[in-house]
Amino acid sequence: MKAMLPISPDGTGGPSRQPLLEVIRVSKAFGGLMALVDVSLRIWPGQIKGLIGPNGAGKTTLFNLITGILHPTSGDIRFQGRSIIGLPPYRIAALGIARTFQNVQLFPGMTVLEHVLVGGHRHSRSGLLGAILRSPRTRHEEEETRARAWAVLKRVGLAEWADRPAESLPLGLQRILEIARALATDPQLMLLDEPGAGLNLMEKAHLAELIRSLNAEGMTVLLVEHDMSLVMGLADEIAVLDYGQLIAEGPPEVIRQDPRVITAYLGEEDEVWDAARG
Repeated sequence: MKAMLPISPDGTGGPSRQPLLEVIRVSKAFGGLMALVDVSLRIWPGQIKGLIGPNGAGKTTLFNLITGILHPTSGDIRFQGRSIIGLPPYRIAALGIARTFQNVQLFPGMTVLEHVLVGGHRHSRSGLLGAILRSPRTRHEEEETRARAWAVLKRVGLAEWADRPAESLPLGLQRILEIARALATDPQLMLLDEPGAGLNLMEKAHLAELIRSLNAEGMTVLLVEHDMSLVMGLADEIAVLDYGQLIAEGPPEVIRQDPRVITAYLGEEDEVWDAARG
């Protein structure tokens, strides 16, 4: 069962509350090309929000803006009421925003456990000197980071793979590992960029169940996904980008029938909208 759609301040859901993330009239230009044009959206605490659109619509660009990899040409992005424009990615991660990538990003030669330890090290407070001298504080922090990494691996079902090279995992488990690495940062908002890409039906079902369970535990999720059956089954609300503009936003059952969305997807694979209509 999906988490209940959080309450919004516009009167549609009840009492007022602050968005966890707010994108306010954001535009992004690359030279003369406008990748995003005046995009605004809100993500509420505890929500799974889908972000869909044809290839080149600006979805990953928006992720890169939220996580500080890119800076908007205009507009603002606010997390917990605070602007994060201009903050470097590591500062944004420390505030509680984590992401995965459209193409799996693994560190060559590192084990599954080591990948999750990388995510956990954002909690470290020991400086370079402490690391060199192996101070008691440093050793204690390392023990805590390792314990947290093991807990995350058990949570996502990868503990038995802990000592394996990450590259040796099948693609489905590599995508789960990316989520585990992001979870180790202890985020409040998880940005998932096409986590179902390249997965078979069984792997997608496992992925969907993991996302649902994390959401049930309080994780807020922004999900970019081309598999319409996956995103329609997970998201409480869906925003649709086309040529860098937000053309529709609403519950899955409304988006599925929106003529602007259907028009935007004309020319895409037939199975995309076969799945969406199902």
